[in-house]
Amino acid sequence: MPQNSALMGFVHRRRRGAELFLLILALIVGIGAYAVVGLGVDGEVPTNLIGYGGWLTLLIIAAHVTVRLVAPYADPVLLPVVAALNGLGLAVIHRIDLAVDTSDASRQLMWMTLGVALFIGTLVLIRDHRVLGRYTYTFGLSAIILLILPMLPGIGNEVNGARIWIKLGPLSFQPGEVAKVLLVLAFAGYLVQHRDALALAGRRFLFIDLPRGRDLGPILAMWGVSMAILVLQKDLGSSLLFFGLFLVMLYVATERPGWLFVGGGLFLAGAVAAYALVPHVQQRVDIWLDPFADPNGDGYQLVQSLYAFSWGGMIGRGLGEGMLTLGSGDNVHLRVPEAHNDFIMAIIGEELGLTGVMAVLLMYGLIVERALRAALISRDGFGKLVAVGLGTVIAIQVFVVTGGVSRLVPLTGLTTPFLSAGGSSLVANWVIIALLLRISDQARRPAPPVDQPAEDPDQLDTQIVKVMPREEASR
Repeated sequence: MPQNSALMGFVHRRRRGAELFLLILALIVGIGAYAVVGLGVDGEVPTNLIGYGGWLTLLIIAAHVTVRLVAPYADPVLLPVVAALNGLGLAVIHRIDLAVDTSDASRQLMWMTLGVALFIGTLVLIRDHRVLGRYTYTFGLSAIILLILPMLPGIGNEVNGARIWIKLGPLSFQPGEVAKVLLVLAFAGYLVQHRDALALAGRRFLFIDLPRGRDLGPILAMWGVSMAILVLQKDLGSSLLFFGLFLVMLYVATERPGWLFVGGGLFLAGAVAAYALVPHVQQRVDIWLDPFADPNGDGYQLVQSLYAFSWGGMIGRGLGEGMLTLGSGDNVHLRVPEAHNDFIMAIIGEELGLTGVMAVLLMYGLIVERALRAALISRDGFGKLVAVGLGTVIAIQVFVVTGGVSRLVPLTGLTTPFLSAGGSSLVANWVIIALLLRISDQARRPAPPVDQPAEDPDQLDTQIVKVMPREEASR
């Protein structure tokens, strides 16, 4: 009995002090990197360091206080890791601003402010993540509408060959970033309701139980949506993200490897067809296979990215010391095009080296690991699947972006979460972290006594989906 009591005390520790300590380290990383950039480029500390550092500190402390008040048992690692990534991203974008005389860093700080505001709003308004399970089909329909918007004349806008943006006056927005969050919620609600039917086995082929033919409807529908995105919007990254997300969540919910083989075969067939029929996709694949075939044309961006990684070596040239530009005077331009967006990891590779890249990837790995930990200890099936889905979104996005700039996979149009310049991506990812913190808070807080009624009288989701065993202890 004493041992069990000690264990329960460990499980239900709030750990907000540990979070605050880690947040201080994260702020040192972000503000310190900003100062080092100024020293490396201009030889002096940026004149706006106090104002910038003060605003960044205010945002992070506001997020911490909100977590302390409304989600006291939430995971203590997620927020500090995100704060460090966002601060480092701002510093690198500021480095690019100094090189080509732009102001993307100040704009990104404004988007971060909006992202933190929505982070706070999400935690305050959603006190029980199971409430979201009521709106499964509403979320699904809203996600489809958002994905269709870039195809509409007048508001749809094509950038770098991909039609994934909408433009309203001076503002541009990527609706797919919001759609990915809504799709996770819709998939989780649907799979909780239909898990038993989808888990039934059909024919057996090579020691693998394939799903029944009558149950193939959902995966065929999602395959059709992903192929439509690939062909109509010419966006390989979003197509892979949405289909891969559904496939992982389907496998986790049913524990049937057959779905992975069916889904992988469908996507491979669709990708081959898209390569044959869509010139934009064929161009991306050809650049990936041999970027040096046209190093000054189509392959220029990827070739320069590879050079940046090579010049960075093990420890990099130092923040502010890399060779980011070519030309002189009014003809100065970035050596790696879109360095502040898709190729920001190449700049990190050049100025912080392999060590810096590995540190960044480790932080992303921590986000995914904490998401899966929240799924493991969650008491309800909906929360388990939402946490798995949100972690999968981050994992796939980081893999395809980092793999693209390092020539591991073909280039895609996705952004690096929390690092790349881009408002829609940053805002959506802050909401993802808020949802993960809400799920982890619900999972880590003490369970009500057996004779006490549940918090939600409607019993929103009492089904425990046997996708993963619940851990008895969490950090």
